[in-house]
Amino acid sequence: PRHAERRAPGRFGAWLGATGMRMGPADAIHAGFADHFVPEAEWPALIADLCAGGDAGLVAARARTPGPSRLPQLRMMVDRHFASADPRTIEASLAADDSDFARDTLSALRRNSPLSVAVALEMQRRLGPAPALRDALEQEFRVTFRAQQDTDFLEGVRALTIDKDRRPRWRHAGAEAVPQTEIAALLAPLGRDTLTFTESGTEPGS
Repeated sequence: PRHAERRAPGRFGAWLGATGMRMGPADAIHAGFADHFVPEAEWPALIADLCAGGDAGLVAARARTPGPSRLPQLRMMVDRHFASADPRTIEASLAADDSDFARDTLSALRRNSPLSVAVALEMQRRLGPAPALRDALEQEFRVTFRAQQDTDFLEGVRALTIDKDRRPRWRHAGAEAVPQTEIAALLAPLGRDTLTFTESGTEPGS
């Protein structure tokens, strides 16, 4: 986004990261993940014009209003149920709420890899309420770097893409079974493999 340091309001980051819920165009703009909405059918013409003239202002000029976001009406529930970074506390809070939002969210949490949920919440906790974009990306890179060997990534691919049985056998039975040592190992510094944001020793944009 244009406002590179903008953060998702409240606990939306934790909710989206832990559940994998998808955002529509209006949601993405509200949360600060995007600045403008251009319908997909108009992308080829926009890309051609951007390549021809290089005027980034064309994006804003051709933007459309995507309609209302659903996020504002969810803010109170998201902030209440995701106030903690502990998956067990979040699940207990959702289980005690008989709303459609709570039931759908709890179902999503229990469907996802317990390790992935725990790591996503811990990442949000470590970043705090005002994270720098580069810190967030560097932390995300640590997990991605180790994903094939040390997470449920390959099992998820097997269950959803290869065998298509949609019955993943996660490493852990639930959030309560995920060791803190495993979370810490995934988020540990990478040493010489750290994401540096440089190319050939030159800072981007210099």
